[in-house]
Amino acid sequence: MSGVLTLVAPTGKLSGLTWERVCHAVAAHAQVLGPPDWLAAETACDWPVGGADEAALRAALDAIFIDCAFHDHGETRRKAALIADMDSTMVQGETLDELAGEAGIKDRIAAITIRAMRGELDFAAALTERVAALEGLEAAALERTLARTRNMPGAEALVATMQAHGAVCWLVSGGFTAFTAPVAKRLGFTHQQGNTLEVANGRLTGRVTPPILDRDAKLAALHRLVDKTGVGLEAAVAVGDGANDLAMIQAAGMGVAFQAKPAVRKAARFQVNHADLRALLYFQGYRAADIKAAAQD
Repeated sequence: MSGVLTLVAPTGKLSGLTWERVCHAVAAHAQVLGPPDWLAAETACDWPVGGADEAALRAALDAIFIDCAFHDHGETRRKAALIADMDSTMVQGETLDELAGEAGIKDRIAAITIRAMRGELDFAAALTERVAALEGLEAAALERTLARTRNMPGAEALVATMQAHGAVCWLVSGGFTAFTAPVAKRLGFTHQQGNTLEVANGRLTGRVTPPILDRDAKLAALHRLVDKTGVGLEAAVAVGDGANDLAMIQAAGMGVAFQAKPAVRKAARFQVNHADLRALLYFQGYRAADIKAAAQD
């Protein structure tokens, strides 16, 4: 079966010796049906191919730090909806771990976080345990943590470009509304959901206001998003990095594991391990000229 192979590299890296290695890998694992169509010079291209051994080709390209995606002919690539995780996806790092740093227990909390994101622990139980350890922390620590939180490269461009082309963009996180609300505002999302930390007398109580937004709640949010948008699941992009994102990633037409945990990468049809979030635009066939400039990316 023939289709389109999209290649995406960190900016400017699809050149020189790397490009030679890419050409060798593609020729070894697929039938080349025509020349590449460059979406962004030395960064992203669409390449018509047939008979690809997708697993072998993906592995060969991953070894030289190139992301790729396969599209069937006739597939509608540009999507009408985006649903995104926040921590380690739209922003760099885990905001709960950074907040724990304010209490001097970042390493302890981060060890639990990574196990939960790998799917080794129940998400709700792990969240409850981590928040309980923050009991008594002054609420002002939330603002200090937010001030240190940086956008993931390409995040603002992703949201701005999709919205400019009519897509509806939602931020849905197992993190906290103290972060999701301001992050959604600065990135341009039209809707945000997260968990709520209970605060009393200017300090965290160590409790999360129920219900906890988990894997199932993210999937439910995806269904609400496509219903609101009036499109099917195949017209949605879902992106995340952890096990609690996997249900929505697998349900969406373009489910992307972004710099994700191994189990999530293995289960996702699309993955980005090396490029920034603009890769999601190139996967949809956007060209460099289509992408909205972003001051903070």
